[in-house]
Amino acid sequence: MVGEFVLKQHGIDPHQDLKLIQNVDFANIANAFASGTGDFVQLFEPTASIFEQEGKGYIVASFGTESGRVPYTSYMAKQSYIKANKDVIEKFTRAIYKAQQWVASHSASDIAKAIQPYFKDTDLALIEKVVDRYKSQGTYATDPILDEDEWNHLQTIMDEAGELPKRIDLETLVDSSFAKKAMNE
Repeated sequence: MVGEFVLKQHGIDPHQDLKLIQNVDFANIANAFASGTGDFVQLFEPTASIFEQEGKGYIVASFGTESGRVPYTSYMAKQSYIKANKDVIEKFTRAIYKAQQWVASHSASDIAKAIQPYFKDTDLALIEKVVDRYKSQGTYATDPILDEDEWNHLQTIMDEAGELPKRIDLETLVDSSFAKKAMNE
């Protein structure tokens, strides 16, 4: 949806101006592109940088930059769980905020070293390059608040993709009280 939104922002109708291939399993997208399927591909990191390093393609744009602030990652729990486990929600939210603060205050090199165990087959220098790019683009959230602008932007993207039956007020689905508490501690 974000990819289509960005294309539209640049005057490209993804359903009229190009052949959008959406029937490739997510795990196989990179290999399909490498084997000759398509002229462009949307890849997550570090796959995009690995492809560029191996000469399989070039990074031409960042959907993260082009799309504006989109809440890609959010955490959900049932109200019944939250009510019965407030301490767990508070601890989890506090941990997320501490991690966000750590990322904001540390170098790409420090972050790359910390996350390298999760990317065992990826060179540390490449991880650092990706982290540096993400930091310079403002990709990493610096707090756990999902604000109204981000919420509305996400709904606009979903609505334009035809995937949103109706808009929902932020307060109906988002409880920022735990995030605000973590930030005030």
